[in-house]
Amino acid sequence: MAFTRPTGKHRRPRGAVRTGANVAGMATLAASGVVATLASPALAASDDSSRFEDTGLNQAIVIGDDIAEQIDAQAVSQEVAAEEAAAKAEARKAAAVKAAEMKRKAEAAEKKAKAEREARERAAREAERKRLNTFVLPVEGSYVSTQYHATSGLWSSGSHTGIDFHASTGTSVRSVGSGTVVESGYGGAYGNNVVIKMNDGTYTQYGHLSALSVTVGQTVTPGQQIGLAGSTGNSTGPHLHFEARTSPEYGSDIDPLAYLRSHGVNV
Repeated sequence: MAFTRPTGKHRRPRGAVRTGANVAGMATLAASGVVATLASPALAASDDSSRFEDTGLNQAIVIGDDIAEQIDAQAVSQEVAAEEAAAKAEARKAAAVKAAEMKRKAEAAEKKAKAEREARERAAREAERKRLNTFVLPVEGSYVSTQYHATSGLWSSGSHTGIDFHASTGTSVRSVGSGTVVESGYGGAYGNNVVIKMNDGTYTQYGHLSALSVTVGQTVTPGQQIGLAGSTGNSTGPHLHFEARTSPEYGSDIDPLAYLRSHGVNV
């Protein structure tokens, strides 16, 4: 069977349509959403069908090489920008991690320093507490020359109400413990004397002093000088008369040796 051309004019399709690579490129562009941007103005600008070929299946859009190059450049620029943004984000993350680590180390160092400082302060307070609760001999390195309750006509009561420590004139006399001075001055038969109310509520007396180093109301600590040994008052020679009492008054004396030993003094 032979085909014959119908009568009348027939128009030849105008403008060759490039297929192959262009069509494949357009498919790629269409997938990325670029075609819609590039093709829409071209389609809206003219109704001339010379740029398209109706194949009965699809319409092919033809673009120039310059537009393709622009698309490639844009893609490369976007990729570079993305890489730069990722690098900046990574740098910020690294900086944040480093800053956090430095802060952690600084806080740890401060915590350690604080703990050490508090430990030193506690040790110092404990040492001071022990020192203030410590008792010492009233005359360093001395010994008892006259015992408690020794009898003699030298004492008005008939017996010795304290103990005597060997000491030459001018020897330093110390408070045996912590307390407050309640008497400092001339005390009759005791000569120049000091009476201290100790922190535990007892009293100590130091007699026959050649000089006084403290005043009434003053607080003293163990080993602090309160005067100098001498022979003032009713005395036969330089020495320190030491008494322990339950009150500041005469007659409330207790055994001074037992008193000192009960507070840890080796005498």
